[in-house]
Amino acid sequence: MNARELREQFPILQQQVNGHPLVYLDNAATSQKPRAVLDAVSRYYEFSNSNVHRGVHTLGSRATDAYEGARERVARFIGAGSTQEIIFTRGTTTALNLVAASYAREACGEGDEIVLTPMEHHSNLIPWQQVAKATGAVLRYIPLQSDGTIRIEDVEATITDRTKVVSVMYVSNVLGVINPIKEITEIAHRHGAVMVVDGAQSTPHLKVDVRELDCDFYAFSGHKMCGPTGIGVLYGKKHLLERMEPVEFGGEMIDHVDLYDSTWKELPWKFEGGTPIIAGAVGLAAAIDFLEEIGMDAIDQHEKTLAAYAFDRLSTIEGISLYGPTSGRVGLITFNLGDVHPHDVATVLDAEGIAVRAGHHCCQPLMRWLEVTATARASFYLYNDEADVDALVDGLLKTKEFFGHAIG
Repeated sequence: MNARELREQFPILQQQVNGHPLVYLDNAATSQKPRAVLDAVSRYYEFSNSNVHRGVHTLGSRATDAYEGARERVARFIGAGSTQEIIFTRGTTTALNLVAASYAREACGEGDEIVLTPMEHHSNLIPWQQVAKATGAVLRYIPLQSDGTIRIEDVEATITDRTKVVSVMYVSNVLGVINPIKEITEIAHRHGAVMVVDGAQSTPHLKVDVRELDCDFYAFSGHKMCGPTGIGVLYGKKHLLERMEPVEFGGEMIDHVDLYDSTWKELPWKFEGGTPIIAGAVGLAAAIDFLEEIGMDAIDQHEKTLAAYAFDRLSTIEGISLYGPTSGRVGLITFNLGDVHPHDVATVLDAEGIAVRAGHHCCQPLMRWLEVTATARASFYLYNDEADVDALVDGLLKTKEFFGHAIG
């Protein structure tokens, strides 16, 4: 794949920022959108905009076909067994909260265990804290190695017969670690626990097959994979979703309503109350088409090669601290430059037209484990190349020169 040619398909990347060509390295927060996705959303609003399912007129039929067609596209993309297992949500956060609020609060009781890791994003941590508080369940954490990876031996030691839920991110948004989800799932199932996967950082970059992983729930967001904001997906095994109660009630998710009781539609619609995110689903389907035309394996290989190049180049900067494993990581590098605050690093880089993320990345427990308050993060995607890494290195050298007193 040719990242420089792909970049031509992203209108936003053609601009200058602060007098410099934009170097966009904040893809773990959100990716940019290709013309194909922008056009798909625009065409929907221009020619097919209507509410779905209930209308019998032409526009209603078009909108319904587009929305349900997007569900079929998602199911094929992640290897789901049925469209009934695909729930459209606002994003990964909403999807994980749905599992916690609907499944886990019923499944967990006093003294039961919920197993996580210290690297989890707040979206895959706080919902489980709330379940524990509501049910009396206990949170347990798989320990991290010095490079931020986890060992299967520690997984074996942490998951017990009291474990009801294991919820782990596939890829760390800070460390770049790719966790051994299939192996963790096997251990969880051996103890009778369900496996929940935060796929926000894996789905845009790796080929995902939920049936091969055998996970019970899998959540991801469209906006990190060239799709629109405000659209996400919860995959769940059908027999588990059928047991779960909705957490939002209103139009569209009901079967029958009378004055004192109501019944719900079948899967997947019982979890999609109200007018759904129709244009977002259309845009997500277009994003999947775009990614699969390039090839998920090609994207994966490109990013790993770029991450290795970036790690080597950044390692040459005196005073820099790089976090996470030295190899086997996805395309992101988290770092600190001496005692310069990450926000200052990001500000200087922005003056050079380079967009990176700075802060705790919604991973405050992991920051404490790293013994820092914040970090800077450069994250790459299919339209980035070695020239972007070189620009980042040059920008950091300028930052170092500007804050020379604070860097050893």
